[in-house]
Amino acid sequence: MKYDAIVIGSGQAGTPLSKKLAAAGMKTALIEKRWVGGTCVNDGCSPTKAMISSAKLAWSVANSEKLGIHVGGYTVDLHEILERKNEIVLRMRGNSEKGILETENLDLIYGTATFTGEKEITVKLNTGETQVLSADKFFLNVGEQPSIPEIEGIEKIEYLTSTSIMELQEIPEHLVIIGSGYIALEFGQMYRRFGSKVTILEQSERILHREDEDIADEIVRIFKEEDIEIITDCRVELIKKEGDNIALFLGVDETAKNISCSHVLVAAGRKPNTADLSLDITGVEMNEKGYIKVNDKLETSKEGIYALGDVKGGAAFTHIAYDDYRIIQKNVIEKGNASIKDRLVPYCMFIDPQLGRVGMTEQEAKESGKKIIVATIPNTSVARSIETADTRGMMKAVIDADSGKILGVSVLAAEGGEVVTILQMAMIGGVTYEQIKNGVFAHPTYAESLNNLFMTLDK
Repeated sequence: MKYDAIVIGSGQAGTPLSKKLAAAGMKTALIEKRWVGGTCVNDGCSPTKAMISSAKLAWSVANSEKLGIHVGGYTVDLHEILERKNEIVLRMRGNSEKGILETENLDLIYGTATFTGEKEITVKLNTGETQVLSADKFFLNVGEQPSIPEIEGIEKIEYLTSTSIMELQEIPEHLVIIGSGYIALEFGQMYRRFGSKVTILEQSERILHREDEDIADEIVRIFKEEDIEIITDCRVELIKKEGDNIALFLGVDETAKNISCSHVLVAAGRKPNTADLSLDITGVEMNEKGYIKVNDKLETSKEGIYALGDVKGGAAFTHIAYDDYRIIQKNVIEKGNASIKDRLVPYCMFIDPQLGRVGMTEQEAKESGKKIIVATIPNTSVARSIETADTRGMMKAVIDADSGKILGVSVLAAEGGEVVTILQMAMIGGVTYEQIKNGVFAHPTYAESLNNLFMTLDK
């Protein structure tokens, strides 16, 4: 069957793009091998944040006495938490699928796509049959999956991934997490608050290399307050089953160490879902890790084939995938000239307190040779934090010394993702730190603390 456009993957770029292409008069097919909505809807953003909300409430109840509220006790019902999470996922997935099916000129096909020609795919349908499809244009939004490190014995245990852990029907007695990135930290804190003992293993000398060291150190301090163990300079050399438990044999700073636990979560990175595509047939170039190479307009090395979202490498966030869709829409449908060059990449890690980030870190700014000034403030100096009895964390802004414009921000605080968005708007508009310092903001809000953040530069 011949189409004008084929979209492979129904994630946060593929779904709106397929609908927009069809609405523009292009006969379009959307291929999805699992569930509509991609990682975000099914086992990423929405389900994890739903469960994190339950964990936050558990922490709030456990820490309510400092606000004068005395709770006699509470229990964590994981089955009810999972039921709520699943209801949210099914509702979002169903709404997305309904929107696709109601779109004229758009065919939704469930199956696994493999290129069998430069502009031809064979789809092994989930029903067991096959279809051969061709198109003038292809849009690849196939995403990523958890990457499993080569550790002796790992294949002999039932390890968890970021996908399978959300179907776990019991709270782990002791959860060991291999890796200390954003996924690891979110799940680690969540299950600690559900009642698990949690140990996080990191092979480098510190966690979160993409963040400034002072931010990473503050997160470590916050996690230690919750009795979450973080072991750095740690190599997992052997894993094996020992009765009902799992034994991990470690090398920690040249010293042997053993840990026995009930569950292991592997959160040591992700890899692109390009293995099934047979892209070598198309002439589409990939890097050594299997990510698809694209230019600033998301075009691959093969004319008429584009890549969107996580599969192209770089920042792997839902909002970036959605912006990729907008770039393609502008260029392919509206014949525009949009580009991903120099776009801001905000993100929020939903540990508690949240880490909101946008722009350059202090270490990145120094490496670039820029002349900078840096403003920092602990949340112990923020009125709203004091009033809510949660003074954990800090705020930090990196500023161009010559222009006074903001280069980057880190906000480790309650609602850090919301606060950082205010400063992202300032960056978009070219607002200087002095304008924010002298701005009038409602009292007492977290936003008002931005006055205080930049007042620290007056000293």
